[in-house]
Amino acid sequence: MSSVSCRCRTIRLGKRTLSGKTRKSPAQFVREVRAELRRVVWPTRRETGVATLMVFVMVAIMSVFFLLVDQVISSAVQAILG
Repeated sequence: MSSVSCRCRTIRLGKRTLSGKTRKSPAQFVREVRAELRRVVWPTRRETGVATLMVFVMVAIMSVFFLLVDQVISSAVQAILG
């Protein structure tokens, strides 16, 4: 099977692509994905909780910051336009 298509698609020549990698069956792909996921170092519950808390704190800080900036800009525009 040889096929050539536009540059936005992969060009296949038999079971090889232009990158030189062979195409894999869906079952082989799933096996490789599962093997790769076993190697992932997942965060602990504590690390996840700390990261989540940091996100909430930063969102709160940025909300207050943008509220203050908005108030200052609003006051400046009101003063200029009367």
